[in-house]
Amino acid sequence: ANILIAVLNKEYPLFSHAARIISLTGQKGFEMYTSPLCLAIAFYFAEKKSGPSLAKRKTAMLASHLHIAPCLESGVLKTIDNAKINDFEDGLEYYAALDAGCTIIVTEDTNDFWFSELAVMNAAQFIETISSVR
Repeated sequence: ANILIAVLNKEYPLFSHAARIISLTGQKGFEMYTSPLCLAIAFYFAEKKSGPSLAKRKTAMLASHLHIAPCLESGVLKTIDNAKINDFEDGLEYYAALDAGCTIIVTEDTNDFWFSELAVMNAAQFIETISSVR
């Protein structure tokens, strides 16, 4: 959600990396996913800054460039059952990413996903990683 918020609200210094990450959507080798929960959180903060009408337009434009990972009942139940997960929202995001087949979670709150079996990177680390691969 913090990556999306940075894009919607042009929050620097994160905006530069976040916008670059979102711009990878549609490029060969990249599929970018978010969840309905992340979009809702991002909308909430965009609405506070820009008002409901502009926030809705911005969120719609952003969502049109991303795949939406489903938040499934199984993810809710796994979050509840996983003793390692202390933050319910993080658990829902994690299982949405797993269910969508994601391989990396990009967040500025990397420590929140200490339990993850997926790679977890902040925006700068992700940009550095893909730059070294290309």
